[in-house]
Amino acid sequence: MSAFVQTVLEHLEALGVLGIALGLMIEIIPSEIVLAYGGYLIATGAVGFWPALFSAVFGGVMSQLFLYWLGRYGGRPAVLRYGKYIFIRPHHLELAERWFARYGPGVIFSARFVPVVRHAISIPAGLMRMPHAAFIFYTTLAIIPWSLFFFFLGQQIGANWMEAKQYAARYWPYFLGVAAGSLIVYGLYVRRRTKSKR
Repeated sequence: MSAFVQTVLEHLEALGVLGIALGLMIEIIPSEIVLAYGGYLIATGAVGFWPALFSAVFGGVMSQLFLYWLGRYGGRPAVLRYGKYIFIRPHHLELAERWFARYGPGVIFSARFVPVVRHAISIPAGLMRMPHAAFIFYTTLAIIPWSLFFFFLGQQIGANWMEAKQYAARYWPYFLGVAAGSLIVYGLYVRRRTKSKR
């Protein structure tokens, strides 16, 4: 598997920062690995920081838009039929739908830091016909710190970038804390806004 990942990333590297965007859009290997490799390339001077960040955000947003469009234009039957090919199972979708129904559009940001749900949450956003602009806004807000974190890891661990997910594991509680905190803040905001309209 590592040889396959290495081969794919070497081909993407030949494309420069475009390869980072493409790697995130097709996501045949985990985005964490692509981003960590991007950080490694930044450290070696192979790519520039700002172009790499722009490509990461663009590729990350586009990959989520594909899922959003699957939900919006394909509907639940298409999601259940094709979701398995992108590793989204019915129980992942059900969990994401519950989150979206309970917390509303703001969950698009916080769910990005939760494994499994962070991809699946785009589908109920499409099913509920969340406005494109709002979806892109919340997704971009989450992808920027996510990309920066794995860029940082890739720069720090250097040639061991393939082990980024293992290094990142120790930080998952903090990511979950960010997700929980943002959900609480957003929930309070929605409640206050609802009360003010009464």
